[in-house]
Amino acid sequence: MAYALLAGVDPRYGLYSAIVVTAAASIFGSSSHLINGPTSAISLVVFGALSIFDPGQSIEAAEAMFLLATMAEAVQIFIAVFRLGDLTRYVSESVILGFMSAAALLLALGQVGNALGVRDKGNGAQHLLQRLWLSLTAGDPVNAKAVIVTLATLLLALLLRSLVRRYKLPQFDLLAVLVVVSVAVYLAGWTTVGPDGRTAIGIAGVVPAGLPGPHIPVVTLHTALDLSPDAVAIAFLGLLEALAIAKSIANKSGQRLDFNRQCLAEGLANFTGGFFQCLPGSGSLSRSAINFQAGAATRFSGIITAAFVAIAVILLAPLARYVPKAALAALLLLTAARLIDLKRVAFTIRASRMDAGVLAVTAVSAIAFGLDQAILIGVALSILLFVPRAAKLKVSELIVDEQDVVRVKLPADPANHGFVLFDLEGELFFGAAPELDRAFARVRRETGKE
Repeated sequence: MAYALLAGVDPRYGLYSAIVVTAAASIFGSSSHLINGPTSAISLVVFGALSIFDPGQSIEAAEAMFLLATMAEAVQIFIAVFRLGDLTRYVSESVILGFMSAAALLLALGQVGNALGVRDKGNGAQHLLQRLWLSLTAGDPVNAKAVIVTLATLLLALLLRSLVRRYKLPQFDLLAVLVVVSVAVYLAGWTTVGPDGRTAIGIAGVVPAGLPGPHIPVVTLHTALDLSPDAVAIAFLGLLEALAIAKSIANKSGQRLDFNRQCLAEGLANFTGGFFQCLPGSGSLSRSAINFQAGAATRFSGIITAAFVAIAVILLAPLARYVPKAALAALLLLTAARLIDLKRVAFTIRASRMDAGVLAVTAVSAIAFGLDQAILIGVALSILLFVPRAAKLKVSELIVDEQDVVRVKLPADPANHGFVLFDLEGELFFGAAPELDRAFARVRRETGKE
């Protein structure tokens, strides 16, 4: 709902995206943990794209948003069909670490207001740090009850996570914490509307009941031309966001990703969402991290996520108003802390000046310019610095000739018997992995193991 409001559209479109886009991406995707849905970066791009409409043209703006989703995801499908997703292998781990660390910091900073019980100030066009400063200095006084809820949620979440790990229990600790805290706050009367029409602490808000139905976007040539640049931006930003998050989690889970398949899934998910009144989306940092930390093992976790959102919208909509914003903020603060892998960051900094520089530039760019710009800058640096090194990998088969001299095997030389010998020249790094795989496949063929 908040992402939809950030994009300047009806909150229900954000909910629809969390159902339709999430389910479709999980069905067609490659990552076992990536959860799709509305994101802040894409919502900001949508907000800028819809600024061509007057405030009273809410219906026209919504139709343009549906059209924007289908146009953007058509570009993503094009990228997948022509297998351009393989180019993402040139995105180094330094970029991913810098992106995820900065994104976790921004995620945490974005929840400070809710954790302290103060209303956010400013607007979506302002930098997050500027909005945070306005919220803390020109906003409401700190709500002591909200702070109590935040601290209690954090302590309870840490306690339950330690018990889950010690006794190897099912990882429902985050859900259990949210339910327990919500019930406790309700019994204390802090989420009950008082005589002044307000609650003692902020609540998640009223969720509209009902599921999205099929809807064909209204297409006009003028609108399509105006939205074309924004559609391309959303397409590339969405792919880079989703693949960066999926790759980062895959580094922890050990899963091998099919990048072209994930690109196709992103396109199909949002293309479908455009016909079901959805806000354009991509891989969600917070929801994917929570999904992974909760113990998800397959893509079916995304379908379960979408199903529970749908059930909640239909059956539990009235109860959502009893969920304190401070409790949600505490869980997201904890999630953000767990996203920063200090050991890997320290190792990357020590590895080389080039890796450390890419990590630092990506992280600083994310904080200064936003996650969308950070990904583009990080990818550009990776391609500029690392791709030329990939071409230096040279694989040659060697033989021992009759004079016991080791040399390169010529076409006229007989095949080796009993052993094969290869010489690899160049630097081995992430971008050279496909070439190294092909070299190993050649060895297996030569030895009859394939």
